[in-house]
Amino acid sequence: MKYGKRLRKAYETVDTSKAYELDEAIKTIKANASGKFDETVDIAVSLGVDPRQSDQMIRGAVSLPAGTGKTLSVAVFAKGPKAEEAKKAGADIVGDEDLMNSIMAGNINFQRLIATPDMMGLVGRIGKILGPKGLMPNPKLGTVTMDVADAVKAAKAGQVQFRVDSTGIVHAGIGKVSFADDKIKENVIAFVKTLNGMKPASSKGVYLKQVALSTTQGVGVKVALSSING
Repeated sequence: MKYGKRLRKAYETVDTSKAYELDEAIKTIKANASGKFDETVDIAVSLGVDPRQSDQMIRGAVSLPAGTGKTLSVAVFAKGPKAEEAKKAGADIVGDEDLMNSIMAGNINFQRLIATPDMMGLVGRIGKILGPKGLMPNPKLGTVTMDVADAVKAAKAGQVQFRVDSTGIVHAGIGKVSFADDKIKENVIAFVKTLNGMKPASSKGVYLKQVALSTTQGVGVKVALSSING
């Protein structure tokens, strides 16, 4: 298969046993990006946590300095002055019961959902719809807030949400292949710095175990931690 050949060729140029300096890792993944579209640059960070322990469930959001290369469609549950604030901040959809009914009818044409605290009663009624899609507003992610304008602007500017999976790995898209190398580097450093700041007190041993970069159709490249943490 054509894709298989491309991937095999990419593996020939990557030493999978080596941890590359961050600058070299970025150049390597970009050189191997062969898709006919602007591939996403993905980061995978292996953490020394046990996600089964509630206090080690790493979850949060980070505003990337160079953005993500894509604009999210944002919906907001709010009413009155807060609804007006959301609209002025650039929210694509704003409502309360009408928005709930629309979602119940299957109209989920947004990628981020924000709600004021007083709206969570309504939101909770459609939690079974939102939860599986990863759209349920959460205070830890800054999506349940009275500061709806700031939340909307952050989402539009390139804020990335993340959550550790059952194997202790955090995945996120942190840019596009078309980004300048230094912009990808800024985003990698900001993402890892945020994770470092979330180390649980109960996490023993090595916390930041491994970082790898890849593109949508490319091979993964391990990154030397010393080149990220400085």
